[in-house]
Amino acid sequence: MNDIHAIILTLNEEMHIERCIRSLSDQCASVTVVDSGSSDRTCEIARNLGARVIVNPFINHAQQMNFAIDQVSGSGGWLFRIDADEVLSQDSRESLRDAVLRAAPDVQAFVVMRRIHFLGRRIRHGAVEPSWQLRLWRADAGRCEQRWMDEHILVRGRVDRSGIVIADINLNSLGWWTTKHNGYASREAIEQLNEVHGFLPVSTLQGAGASAQARRKRFLKHHLYRRIPPSLRAAIYFVWRYVFRFGFLDGRPGWYFHLLQGFWYRTLVDAKVMEIQRYADEHRISITAAIETLTGIAPLPPTNTKAEPKANA
Repeated sequence: MNDIHAIILTLNEEMHIERCIRSLSDQCASVTVVDSGSSDRTCEIARNLGARVIVNPFINHAQQMNFAIDQVSGSGGWLFRIDADEVLSQDSRESLRDAVLRAAPDVQAFVVMRRIHFLGRRIRHGAVEPSWQLRLWRADAGRCEQRWMDEHILVRGRVDRSGIVIADINLNSLGWWTTKHNGYASREAIEQLNEVHGFLPVSTLQGAGASAQARRKRFLKHHLYRRIPPSLRAAIYFVWRYVFRFGFLDGRPGWYFHLLQGFWYRTLVDAKVMEIQRYADEHRISITAAIETLTGIAPLPPTNTKAEPKANA
């Protein structure tokens, strides 16, 4: 069975949702939108375009994605994950259907090329491209790893590369972008603190059914980036991206993107880690209690009981 069922997670995405769903027309047998409680017309627009809409309270992205997978996987076929501010690009060398039709029996998933647009320009340099992400997988073969940040779909079996391209073209303001990344920084600080304090299981992706690029980046983050002193690593990372990986070729939008995403965001993560550790020491409370007080996030173990795919042997 080669039907493809799209999954879109949403919260106040009326600006993007129609564009996203229309880009999937004639390629997906169904579209399921799992909404976190939008106050705008997101759900209405999605329903009018024929999507199935389910409202579910948001805990974190991994929990929400696995909830969505559970709603759709019974349909069989393949699942395709796409964000509301992304579109399936017409520049793709093959369609979703072409990819699944050519899939060998042992192929359980495909990685797709993801492109980022920022301030009206596609960001091509600074190690941003190529970006291969596992977004298309056989139903019942994949689950999202339980993390607060930087979570990936894991599958049982072989992962192949596709000619599918998705474009991230967010139409919100820069203020919205910085607010979103402030929230991301809190979640990434939780992951960094967890590596030291061990209050949640740690996933390394090594040997797992994920994209090779995701495994490599996770390894470098844990074994190289984390070993550099916090006062230096964000600056070194920015210089590496902007100078040595030619981020300057992305023009003025690229300067702002690489500075904000490569330096400001990484610095914010480290500052939040220091703030949380200091607060826990000064108030003599657990690190998880300090996280909840300062970020509003309760970093409790996941409640989803369905097992994630095990790493390949």
